[in-house]
Amino acid sequence: MRAIWKGAISFGLVNIPVGLQNATSREEIKFRLLRSTDLSPVNYRRVAQVDGKEVPWGQIVKGYEYEKGKFVVLKDEDFKRVDLEATDTIDIVDFVELASIDPMFFYRPYYLEPEKGGAGAYGLLREVLTKTGKVGIAKIVIKTRQHLAAVRPDGPLLVLELMHFADELIDRREVKVPQKKPGTREIAMATALVKQMSEAWDPARYTDDYASALMKLIHQKVENGGKELPSRSRHPASASNVIDLASVLQESLQRAGHGKSGKSAAPKRKRRKAA
Repeated sequence: MRAIWKGAISFGLVNIPVGLQNATSREEIKFRLLRSTDLSPVNYRRVAQVDGKEVPWGQIVKGYEYEKGKFVVLKDEDFKRVDLEATDTIDIVDFVELASIDPMFFYRPYYLEPEKGGAGAYGLLREVLTKTGKVGIAKIVIKTRQHLAAVRPDGPLLVLELMHFADELIDRREVKVPQKKPGTREIAMATALVKQMSEAWDPARYTDDYASALMKLIHQKVENGGKELPSRSRHPASASNVIDLASVLQESLQRAGHGKSGKSAAPKRKRRKAA
């Protein structure tokens, strides 16, 4: 696999030459805009808002809107003036407990591969992180942008996990959640349901059903000469307020029990008089 970035992990006076490789791959289904009458591809036009005229690339500049309708132009020279140090270094500034980091901060993993001469120090850092349960918090510049990142062990590898800066996450207190304490009975039944539905983690169990169904439909349309396929009626589930949560949990437990033999049965519940 080809490295997309080469540099070194740095902590203290230790430098480990590494290459950064993609750890994820997502194949997007791409579409073109077409004119319906003859399926001719439609191109994008760069049009100025003030007069609707098309703008050639040579007249386009980058601008930052500092007030409504007011812009300051930034040229290539301006971006070069922003001097970020350690552009070829994963500079570890702290080591912290992995368990202390909110998973909300992580968003993109990369594999770290040791370059020539770096295998010894690479293995040392991996073993120490594994033994201590810590990760290295670092900063790295990729394609002119600085990122916060965590260097963590993953079996025989070191992984670089890009992270959000704190000011990029919206304060969770802005989400209004009504405070309603569940009853003991509901907690017991929901716990039993979770146990019945529990499985060992196997990522291969989960696939992108939408992408598969969409590609199947595309193949069907190609085989049908591009003609419309017969419409299929759908009956979306209607939303409703749960009045008797215990009844819903009981039915869920029964369904889960039918699907998984040998699991623990639902806890017995006492009969209560109707209110």
